Amino acid sequence: MQETSLLETLVADLVTELPAVVRLQKLVSTLRRHFNCGAVVLLQQDQHVLRPIASIGLVREALGRRFITEQHPRLAAILAARETVRFEPDSALPDPYDGLIEDSPDGHLAVHDCMGITLYVDGKCWGALTLDALDPGTFNAQTMRELQRASLLVEAAIRMGQIEQGIRALRESRRDTDTALNSDSATSNEIIGRSVALQQVLQELEVVASADLPVLLLGETGVGKELFARQLHRWSSRSDKPLVYVNCAALPESLAESELFGHTRGAFSGATGERAGKFDSADGGTLFLDEVGELPSTIQAKLLRALQNGEIQRLGSDKSHKVNVRIVAATNRDLQQQVKSGDFRADLYHRLSVYPLPIPPLRERRDDIPLLVGHFLELNRSRLGLRAVRLTDAAERALVSYDWPGNVRELEHTVSRAAIKALSQGVDRNSILSIGVELLDLPNTPNQSQTIDATDFAMTSMNLRDAVQQLQTQMIEHALQQADYKWTQAARILEVDPSNLHKLAQRLGLK
Repeated sequence: MQETSLLETLVADLVTELPAVVRLQKLVSTLRRHFNCGAVVLLQQDQHVLRPIASIGLVREALGRRFITEQHPRLAAILAARETVRFEPDSALPDPYDGLIEDSPDGHLAVHDCMGITLYVDGKCWGALTLDALDPGTFNAQTMRELQRASLLVEAAIRMGQIEQGIRALRESRRDTDTALNSDSATSNEIIGRSVALQQVLQELEVVASADLPVLLLGETGVGKELFARQLHRWSSRSDKPLVYVNCAALPESLAESELFGHTRGAFSGATGERAGKFDSADGGTLFLDEVGELPSTIQAKLLRALQNGEIQRLGSDKSHKVNVRIVAATNRDLQQQVKSGDFRADLYHRLSVYPLPIPPLRERRDDIPLLVGHFLELNRSRLGLRAVRLTDAAERALVSYDWPGNVRELEHTVSRAAIKALSQGVDRNSILSIGVELLDLPNTPNQSQTIDATDFAMTSMNLRDAVQQLQTQMIEHALQQADYKWTQAARILEVDPSNLHKLAQRLGLK
């Protein structure tokens, strides 16, 4: 393909009516085909982080990575220049895509030729375009000039996507949009994934965010309900006001009222001054009540009054005052069942669940697992001071096929443990670290650790009492691992009363 045909192809894609994401994906495919290289990646800058927006030639998990510029000298060098930057095959600077090129032959994981260019939109640095090859000598002075000229059309494609996005936002009368081409969210609070299930939830979340209604986020432990609450707040008309977090499970009943509504001086022993509560702190903004199903019954009635009248009364005071707070609550409990059992007020449940929004578990959005794994691998690469870290194909298949009872939190812990185990085996930090399936410690089936083989007990000399205690110990330990060592959640997994679980654990020597 000649340079003229490259530009003609890019212009044709530019003027064709396509969704922005599709246009950018076609663009990187065209560039890869023309330059005959291993991978082409379009990265958007978000403060000090670069994140892949469109790519071809990288393994799937690479799309979930977020590259902190100061930790990747090649990316930093590209952003510091206005022209094409090429790194010689013998460059000592590590490449961010080492080990991530798709279909790399064994032992050929390192990138040997690389070039890139900074992209500017409306006079501001938007991000970068990088091209990588496994074969040295793929790029030269001629290809550098071609990329320089092609970058103008790449910038035009990005700008066109922004214009189209703005038109849609005006047409739909939405205050804010946060798509792949225009996001100001912090990387640490980013919801990573491209699955249909996740995109449906995000679309619903964006619509309800503008309605200013109470929202109840429902989902299993570890699905990331707090991230969705933060995203809802960012999309709402209250985004410039505080988002205040309250962990209802961590509120002692004796202090819950003071924590939520505040107290006056002398309201109780130790109250040496007047103190505002969480409702006051969130005035004008959003109050996020996490694990709301754990609220003591005595506090539920007072919370109901605040929701009904928009009024709160500080502990020790006989006066009430107005607050303007939007409530977003979250729970992994079945609140309807708690209402039937009398553990949760029906009127409060209906107030909180004006708009219930279920968050899908990870096993229902398996396409997102590689992206999340990539994100966690990059975090661990940075924390552990590694040159590069990747998954083997077998490890990726194992992660995707596992059911993840602990969801995203369990996935993060699994990836972190595997990286540490690999490093503990004496791997050189300057090499490309490959994580195999043997380092993941995943059971063959999600319930394998819960499977009880009666033959094993029959073959031992244990009496019935000792065998039962051993089984109870194993099941409690497994439930605690699933619940991230939160006793209340472990009790729900085991379907026992929390106080009884504590007593049993003490008797078994687990506490």
